[in-house]
Amino acid sequence: MTVSVRLQHSFGGFGLDVAFEAPAGITVLFGRSGSGKTTIINAVAGLLTPDAGRIAIDGWVMLDTEARVALPVHRRRLGYIFQDARLFPHLSVRQNLLFGQFFAPKSAPRADMGRVVEMLGIGPLLARRPAMLSGGERQRVAIGRALLAAPRLILADEPLAALDEARKAEILPYFERLRDEVSVPILYVSHAPAEVARLATTVVALEGGRVTGQGPAMQILGDPNLMPTGVRDAGALLQAVVVRHHDDGLSELSAGGVPLFVPRVPHPTGASLRLRIAASEVILSRARPEGLSALNILPGVVEAIREGEGPGAMVSLDTPAGRVLARLTRRSVTAMDLRVGVACHAIVKTVAIAPENVS
Repeated sequence: MTVSVRLQHSFGGFGLDVAFEAPAGITVLFGRSGSGKTTIINAVAGLLTPDAGRIAIDGWVMLDTEARVALPVHRRRLGYIFQDARLFPHLSVRQNLLFGQFFAPKSAPRADMGRVVEMLGIGPLLARRPAMLSGGERQRVAIGRALLAAPRLILADEPLAALDEARKAEILPYFERLRDEVSVPILYVSHAPAEVARLATTVVALEGGRVTGQGPAMQILGDPNLMPTGVRDAGALLQAVVVRHHDDGLSELSAGGVPLFVPRVPHPTGASLRLRIAASEVILSRARPEGLSALNILPGVVEAIREGEGPGAMVSLDTPAGRVLARLTRRSVTAMDLRVGVACHAIVKTVAIAPENVS
């Protein structure tokens, strides 16, 4: 299924004018606060009526201002996952899940409750009430309730923003399963680059109420010109395969034939992963370095250099593993005589690739 969104809306000095498509998987609306992310998701949900626009899922129209079509919220067949879960406190987990199922149209294919419970790991929680759950557990129940409503589309408005790092780490694998195992498209709001890198199938970059870029996560996050949160958050997104696990606590990956070592990952040999390498964690060398503690060395060729108004510069390196970004000073670029076409090596410390940057 593909969701088509075209919206125009003005209020309080802010103007929104966007058009994009969200295919199957997780499409992340990515941008700073105030870029229009929540306005879009509220318009899709029917909580806001835009000045003009059209929203449709595979031709099934929820909104068309020209045709004067605007389905009410309860007829849009949506599952909405909020920041704070919003479970009914007087109901058990099982009853909260059944509440979502109760509102599923009789004609719609029913999600199997047992499968949803298994996928989210909430079987032991069914008899509890929300007050007895952790923040991460409440969000898992909220995801289950949304799935059991038989939605055509799931909306997730910064669902991890209210959680601490430990709870985020607990929830992320469940969103990955949701992305990979459920055919319902997901529109997901976030301003956290690491979260986007780990979850997104498609990224819609937003700035000032406009779409500045749209495409696969590797394309958008790997282009510093498209990073809506600024070059400080820029980084490469690489595809890799688990080769082996070593006794010293490291896992060896292969990215385009280049070996990469990361802290042990909980994935079997042969598993396909993607990992984010922040540009600020990369240093460059013209010659292949010797005698370094860093284990990850990626040979490549400079494909672009972007210099800012300050002392910084962003160097894009084309490597067998994919595009790697390095955030340097302009002084270093000059001292190394870096130019487009120059061969050099990207160096990344193993411990710089944190577990939350691998999925």
